[in-house]
Amino acid sequence: MTACPTGIAHTYMAAEKLAQAADALGIEMKVETQGSIGAENVLTDNDVREADGIIIAADKDVDRSRFVGKKVLSVGVAEGIRHPERLIEQVQNAPVHAPGGGSGDGPASGGAGAGGGGKERSIVYKALMNGVSYMIPFVVVGGLLIAISLALGGDATAKGYAIPKGSFWADVFEIGVIGFTLMIPILSGYIAYAIADRPALVPGMIGGWIANTGSLYDSEAGAGFIGAIVTGFLAGYLVLWIKKVKVPKFARPIMPIIVIPIVATTALGLFFIYVIGKPISWVFTHLTDWLSGMTGTSAILLGAILGLMIAFDMGGPVNKTAFLFGAGLIATGNQTVMGMCAAAIPVMPLGQGLATLLRRRLYSEQERETGMAALFMGMFGISEGAIPFAAARPAQVIPANMLGGAVAGAIAGLASVEDAVPHGGPIVAVLGAVGGVPMFFLAVAIGTVVTALTTNALIDIKGRADRGSAALAPAGGGGVPEAALVGVGAAGSGSVSTEKAVAPPAPPAPDLDADPDPDLAPDPEPDENEVLSGYLTAQTVKVRLEADTKDAAIRELASMLATTGKVTDQDALVAAAFAREEQGTTGLGEEIAIPHAKTDAVTAPIVGFARSADGVEWGSLDGTKAKLIFMITVPEAAAGDEHLRILAMLSRKLMDNAFRDRLSAAPDEATILKVLGEIQ
Repeated sequence: MTACPTGIAHTYMAAEKLAQAADALGIEMKVETQGSIGAENVLTDNDVREADGIIIAADKDVDRSRFVGKKVLSVGVAEGIRHPERLIEQVQNAPVHAPGGGSGDGPASGGAGAGGGGKERSIVYKALMNGVSYMIPFVVVGGLLIAISLALGGDATAKGYAIPKGSFWADVFEIGVIGFTLMIPILSGYIAYAIADRPALVPGMIGGWIANTGSLYDSEAGAGFIGAIVTGFLAGYLVLWIKKVKVPKFARPIMPIIVIPIVATTALGLFFIYVIGKPISWVFTHLTDWLSGMTGTSAILLGAILGLMIAFDMGGPVNKTAFLFGAGLIATGNQTVMGMCAAAIPVMPLGQGLATLLRRRLYSEQERETGMAALFMGMFGISEGAIPFAAARPAQVIPANMLGGAVAGAIAGLASVEDAVPHGGPIVAVLGAVGGVPMFFLAVAIGTVVTALTTNALIDIKGRADRGSAALAPAGGGGVPEAALVGVGAAGSGSVSTEKAVAPPAPPAPDLDADPDPDLAPDPEPDENEVLSGYLTAQTVKVRLEADTKDAAIRELASMLATTGKVTDQDALVAAAFAREEQGTTGLGEEIAIPHAKTDAVTAPIVGFARSADGVEWGSLDGTKAKLIFMITVPEAAAGDEHLRILAMLSRKLMDNAFRDRLSAAPDEATILKVLGEIQ
């Protein structure tokens, strides 16, 4: 089986390369692809039973329970593309997969050339993104329900922004609170799940709940999302360690469903309560005492410190210390400290939401949607709206949040902004609970802008550094991850039989006879100047690309596609293609790149092709420059199977060396179209 994180190009390239290698070696092989259009050429029970070995060429988790008793070789999808012959040799000496192994020891590695540090980083990154992707719906649903109920049914009171008990909006509020309560254990649980599969899910979730329940370890605040990340990784690696313990054969069936979850949950829970929880309680208590000693110091300094604390962990012990400190002083008549906190509270969600609007190409579609929800939550002082961003990119987002929060708090302290209720965000100013409203809004606005600009700058710097590392990586190194804010799902594997020396049939291509959306269907009989179902025409072919950088090439291709009249917003198309590149390079190796985008900036699917004489650096898996560049654009409404079908067709055919040679040698547009007409 083959699979990559997005389930598009690399999945089919690896399948084609493995099939070609098996054919050359006279070995019968069946390859199942698990792409975004679903599993194809699925391995049956008979296939697995008769196979001499299983090759898993995937960068995602896979349930290996059907491979018990078989030799299983697990590598990254890049190895399936680069070294298929080597994998066929190695699988004959691979270890036998034992029952109760779940998905094995985590996601597939990068293969023989991948360094240990790169492999470990990849596992950590994928696990973190898996947790974030499952957490986002809980953040959005819970946050929006809380915000709506506060807006329509809440009142400013001396105890905070409250909703009358027994009212309809109080019930809506409680439903939202449940969503927020669940998001922390969900984050922890699915981080653990990505590392060690189903046996780690229960200890991960229960560990996350414990981390977020401060009363279990004598703290007035839980450890929040940072605690959930800690428990998620602890649970995952603890379960991996327990899996390696040798047990009698009769006990193996109950290990993953009874023994491992119970032992891991108990051990993790007690460890957090008695070992990790105590320091958290100590931090909470001593931070409160320390802040109490600062009440007579500079208002600017105090505001900056409170802003830093509010922004650090968004609901964790540091945040709660600052918030409760400000809230406690309201009763003494000192409302300025709460004013500093109130200005900092909305900065994180507002700043992250603004960041997704300012530099859309840096974010996935899911992140942009989460950004809009964060903006809404920020207006109502719900700082947790920024947690998905902080959990996904802690090294970039948390420092940016803290800087913006410190700026907002300092400005509010300088202007002696007051807040009469223990709540924050623009909503408290709108309802008259804030003194010094103009300066309050100025503090929030400046802090938000600082957060947004800093976040994007740090993400951009990291992206450039990663692209530089990819460009310098040796050809034998690990593949470039193609991950998105989408989560870690099923992967694939392949079965090999060495008993019969017969030429295998090529893996079936996707169903090309299936009709796409009738509104977007091409003419049934395209002329000789239309190929790839009519989506690529003479108008969208360029013999010589002028651009010498990836960004310039994407812009040049987008400009060419715009000549068809099917592009309504060229800038938006370019931004969508850039956003896809941020998720992972579309440079596939073998001097090929297939940038692609799904966006409503086009009214119908369009495919463009251009050749670069000198090649364009694209961060490809094998280090080659891209000379054959295809650009695929599809409207959102048709972005499902049609988008992926075109990619699958291209990816398979482009693994044919003779086809690439003919395409490279074609002297003009007409000849290029004739060669591309072979893709069926």
